[in-house]
Amino acid sequence: MAVAEDIALVKKQEQDLVLAEFDEAVAFKLGSAIRDRALAEGLSLVVDIRTWDRQMFFAATDGTSADNAEWVRRKVNTVRRFQRASYRMVLERGEAPFSPQAGADPADFVIAGGGFPIRVKGAGIVGCLTISGLPGRDDHGVAVAALCDHLGLDRAAFALPRE
Repeated sequence: MAVAEDIALVKKQEQDLVLAEFDEAVAFKLGSAIRDRALAEGLSLVVDIRTWDRQMFFAATDGTSADNAEWVRRKVNTVRRFQRASYRMVLERGEAPFSPQAGADPADFVIAGGGFPIRVKGAGIVGCLTISGLPGRDDHGVAVAALCDHLGLDRAAFALPRE
């Protein structure tokens, strides 16, 4: 699939994967489902779910390290600042660090897949669901699949094709 088609699909994901509500119970349900999938499939990943002012869920599976939590922090900052999935940033800009003119210090921001905006109907983007540990496209895919499952939507209709 061409990059332009991938970008269009990620924009559709961002537009359509909207929660009716978001609170601690929803964060726990989403995060637990991702952790359960990681354990069942032997995926080494960290999952972080938060509003902009606080972390609501965090889990790490075997094979992860403190570096994954640091990647999460930088992905969250990118999603919050640019109000889009961090993988869309990869598709739009490439994975090169932000230039100094962008005002997004690479120590605090990263262009890498895995951060997905949590959008609530009637409220807009209120936080971020972030995965770290897999290749960026796969981190993004785990987040999208979890949101599809939570919303009762067909994963295949929103999945990026395998590269």
